[in-house]
Amino acid sequence: MYKEREYRKWVKSDDLVTFEVKEAQTDLFISASRNLTNQARESILNYRKDIERYIKKDSSFYTALEPINISNDAPLIVRAMADAAEKAGVGPMAAIAGAVAEFVGRDLAAFSDEMIVENGGDIFVKTRVARRVGIYAGESSPFTGKIALEIGPDEKGLGICTSSGTVSHSLNFGRADAVCIISDNTALADAAATASGNAVKNRDDIEKALAIAKSIKGVKAALIIVGDKMGTWGEIKIV
Repeated sequence: MYKEREYRKWVKSDDLVTFEVKEAQTDLFISASRNLTNQARESILNYRKDIERYIKKDSSFYTALEPINISNDAPLIVRAMADAAEKAGVGPMAAIAGAVAEFVGRDLAAFSDEMIVENGGDIFVKTRVARRVGIYAGESSPFTGKIALEIGPDEKGLGICTSSGTVSHSLNFGRADAVCIISDNTALADAAATASGNAVKNRDDIEKALAIAKSIKGVKAALIIVGDKMGTWGEIKIV
């Protein structure tokens, strides 16, 4: 069942045009220099087709909770998901939202100098100016609406992905209110957020989860919120 993503109402970007594009389970909130709904829909459908066809060929890609080997002829997005899963030690579907956000974002970047694609809390950002990304850790969290990550100009593209054991509908074995990971690779950020979040059963596990994030090659920073406690590691600026 679809649940409205209330946090999207917080978005303020006077210099960009924002629009939503939905196809089946894919629900993207996009900010760009102009409305690119048609181009985004085409891109989404292409990548969904690649993933769905591969799952029909190998159902373990959909069900695995650990890294798996994939065929040499797998589509590029499938390979990106599998590679991220291997580095983070999780199943490939743990990287799907981040992978779709980045792949669609890079397609649309051909039409817009700046690009922000949000996919269920997983974000691909390509920006020429500093941006702030708010942290949503549930309506009852003392941090929700109070803190944000400041992201500097990054024209190559950056992934900011959040996993939650108390808010998200995605599969998560932990109890963190928010695990936010930053990486140059959005699929990896998504997979790493799941891996780190799975380790959090209570607030005493924050340091352990941060250590997991730190151990994953390609992760630049992490922020973890459990109740009224927060921990951070890496290249991160909170405002």
